[in-house]
Amino acid sequence: MKLGVILQSNTPEHVWNALRLAIAARKAKHDVRIFLLSEGVELERIPDSEHFDISRKVREFTDLGGQLLACGSCLKSRSQPESAACPVSTMADLLRLVEESDKVLTFG
Repeated sequence: MKLGVILQSNTPEHVWNALRLAIAARKAKHDVRIFLLSEGVELERIPDSEHFDISRKVREFTDLGGQLLACGSCLKSRSQPESAACPVSTMADLLRLVEESDKVLTFG
């Protein structure tokens, strides 16, 4: 299955749960892409805590071949640069994710 995840939250628990699902799907051999939108582009700025190890989950997801995309306009509005883990993407990329996915989930 092709799973598209739209993450538009920077709430640690929301992000952590979205990543946990994406990791489980990758381990089950599903194709998973996460599009970071709105506050979701702040993913790499979320500090790890005792309960939510966000950076470890991001690394695990990408190590499993999962793909992260970040809304360029959302990054720009936050004066935030793209990163290797989250390349700048466009609404056309989000549309393609929706069109190509068997299922699309939104967290946020």
